[in-house]
Amino acid sequence: MLPCIQSHQEYQSFVQQQLRLHYADGTLLFVAHDWPLVTKFWITDLSGTFNILKQTYSSRGPMAFDPARLLRSYLLMLEVGQTSISRWVNDLRRIPLYAILSGFEYGHTPGVGTFYEFFKRLWNSTAANTSPKRRLKRKKPKRGKKQGEKAPTTTPNKIGKLIAQLQKRSPVAYQPFDTLLSLFKEQFLSVSATLRLLGDIHSLAIAADGTPVHTAAQVRSKRICSCREQGIEQCSCHREFSQPDCDIGWDSHRGRYFFGYHLYMLVAADSPYDLPLYPRLQRASRHDASSWVVSAFEFKQRFPDYTWSKMILDSAHDAMPIYEFLQSEQVIPFIDLNQRSTGQRKYKNDIAISADGTPICSHGLRMKDDGYDHTRGRRKFRCPLIQNRKVTCDTPCSDSPYGRCVYTYTKDNPRLFPFVARDSDEWASVYKRRTTCERCNKREKEDYQLEAAKHRSTMMWAIRTYGIAMCQHIDAWYQETNLDLRSTLLSA
Repeated sequence: MLPCIQSHQEYQSFVQQQLRLHYADGTLLFVAHDWPLVTKFWITDLSGTFNILKQTYSSRGPMAFDPARLLRSYLLMLEVGQTSISRWVNDLRRIPLYAILSGFEYGHTPGVGTFYEFFKRLWNSTAANTSPKRRLKRKKPKRGKKQGEKAPTTTPNKIGKLIAQLQKRSPVAYQPFDTLLSLFKEQFLSVSATLRLLGDIHSLAIAADGTPVHTAAQVRSKRICSCREQGIEQCSCHREFSQPDCDIGWDSHRGRYFFGYHLYMLVAADSPYDLPLYPRLQRASRHDASSWVVSAFEFKQRFPDYTWSKMILDSAHDAMPIYEFLQSEQVIPFIDLNQRSTGQRKYKNDIAISADGTPICSHGLRMKDDGYDHTRGRRKFRCPLIQNRKVTCDTPCSDSPYGRCVYTYTKDNPRLFPFVARDSDEWASVYKRRTTCERCNKREKEDYQLEAAKHRSTMMWAIRTYGIAMCQHIDAWYQETNLDLRSTLLSA
């Protein structure tokens, strides 16, 4: 039957009463690390969880646990660094503080099966993976040629074709993690937006990047054919994979292959706490640029109230279709140039263009930037040998006393001629926030030990990823509050 719902005020009263019962007499003691946990969950309102999951509950049968308590308990598990549900259930039975902060009476805590039943309610699919377990072996992606270099894309104009394909699809495509995303959006992102911790959601600056998630040391599969009995050791038949959504990718940071997922993260660049906006698990072999396209389209569809103004990306996203898409969305791109295309190219008449989009005069000198005309969508460059409004060149390119002027139009090449010049102070000020996504990924992988779990399904990895993202928002709320609960909660 339907669970008995507990409001946030009732939860706070319960915590206060239970802490006084078990800790006020001094039999059990608090340590310094405990009080931040108490404060974090004291200020975190999860009472809306049941409304989001209501359709997954039946009005018949035994009374279910309040899903807000189960979610709170799982987030507490992540906060204390526990990676196993089985061991966490034991911790709830052994440590009164963990049971109380979860919202359970000490001695009346749920078992392992209750948690996994709750996890199934968070996943909008009967299958724990998005791909069938029986499939063909996938090939390894190409590796980067140099240390730190990303794996190259293998299909010409792959990004442009992917963008065109997604633009033809229905406005909102169903995903199994939609319930998780609703919980994250309504109970965490909306609160952080109200507290102005994301910046202006009507003019968001978004930084994005991917990071490898190692789930196993090697590919685990089982033969389902009879080729070995026939003496064929190496065959190309279908196999049964234990982690069908995972494959082999190239880790450019470590310079080696890995098996697992590619976690692509959209992060609020104006957030002082590097808060995640949209985590997305994808195949390990997927390129950063492809991952961005998928994540950007899904974020746009699922967050219509969030308006982008700037997109900050590294050189792995330096693809012309991305610039053209952002230009059509009226988003200013801040994308570092990929050094794959170096040297000069001809632009107009006798003017050449450098690899970074600066015109080169007939004497081989870089022309001076003289500002951007937003009404005409062009940038003006003038002669580099003008001093005190006089041309000092011995053989000037123009008869004008002002010197030669060249205009570059963004519509001609938004990659080389962006709205904001790459050598400007504005570019440097905005682009330095690109590392916010790297700090966010570091929080997920190192502080919260994302890869330490031993899950075998996309469902559990997605729940863990979103749970850690929720904890990152809770940590930011805690940093913003000056609440001291020590005297309030334990006083008689």
